[in-house]
Amino acid sequence: MTDTNKMPLDGVRILDFTQVMLGPCATQMLADFGADVIKVERPGAGDLSRNFFGETSEVAMNNAVFSSLNRNKRSIEVDTKSDAGKQIIYDMVKVSDVVVDNFRAGVMDRLGFGYEDLKKINPRIICASGTGFGEKGPYAHKGGQDVLAQAMSGVMEKTSDPSIPRSIYPTTLCDYTAGMHLVQGVLAALLMREKTGVGQKVGVSLYDSMIAMQMQEAAQWSKHREVLNWAAMPLTGVFNTTDGALVIVGAFKANPLRDICNALGIDDVSPQYPDLSSQRQNKPFLQDLFRKNFATNTTAHWLERLEEQDLLCAPVRPLGEALDDPQTAMNEMLVDIDHPVLGTVTFVGSPVHLGGAPLEVRYAPPKLGEHTDEVLRELGLAAANEDKVAI
Repeated sequence: MTDTNKMPLDGVRILDFTQVMLGPCATQMLADFGADVIKVERPGAGDLSRNFFGETSEVAMNNAVFSSLNRNKRSIEVDTKSDAGKQIIYDMVKVSDVVVDNFRAGVMDRLGFGYEDLKKINPRIICASGTGFGEKGPYAHKGGQDVLAQAMSGVMEKTSDPSIPRSIYPTTLCDYTAGMHLVQGVLAALLMREKTGVGQKVGVSLYDSMIAMQMQEAAQWSKHREVLNWAAMPLTGVFNTTDGALVIVGAFKANPLRDICNALGIDDVSPQYPDLSSQRQNKPFLQDLFRKNFATNTTAHWLERLEEQDLLCAPVRPLGEALDDPQTAMNEMLVDIDHPVLGTVTFVGSPVHLGGAPLEVRYAPPKLGEHTDEVLRELGLAAANEDKVAI
């Protein structure tokens, strides 16, 4: 087992008010780094993801979606709207380092847990918030969600071809990105506290994270009023084969069009379209040429031919195939966890690999309120349990 005293965040206590995706993926990474993450949950209901399937059975309340984001955390149930419950939180803040939430702007202040309130109790406290659009401005109090951030940031507007309808990105791009930015903010604030001795407010938003992800596109638009769309490059695309699909990226080579033609075994058309400008103007013709030829043989056949030309290419695979890939195993990206309700479940591990502190599962994803008594005893609050905490 890993020596927890050597974990990067050993000794750091985090009060985790987060729910669903943005916040929980951030606090799970902090927990994987060794922090003691105490998940503060609503009595009887908990994190909204516990009710992902609209059921309240024990299995449903510990479903795979919730569990995938909450390993290495301890769960307590606290009625944060009651005076007694608030006092429990205040007592915990005295001996904690970080408070994390992903509520709408202003919710923590209304609960009495905003930074201005908590720093009076503990000047070293760091309050980290993930919101939809930021904590001030015209959209501050608008409900934030991954799909809305995709739409409002400009990410959803772009497609690889004008003929393709705009659509929702099918995984939680904004939530995960903002969650990782939240991790960065917390780590930076902890480092700064070592220098100053005091905490601070940390804020990230789905909207800002998506704007930041488009830093190249934004610079191109600002300088030239030109849309930069990497997916719409003329020699890049997804093409069906006789048994699946593949993707090629025709870039980063002296003459990728010539090499694609060689891989396809067709006449070289690069002399007619020698530069990016002419290739862009004739993209429909080139893409149709590629499409018709790739459709004549298997994915494996074409990947071999493309690789021979040292072209960037890959098969288009379902998630299940990616999870079964030996590279995934080599990278230690899967971890088996014995859950008291679900049994043994395979989850995605940490994408950050620390040679001196490998991932260790100290706690399975917690049942609702599973650690309430344990945490209160540790903090000397057990005697107040019945009055202050709903179990």
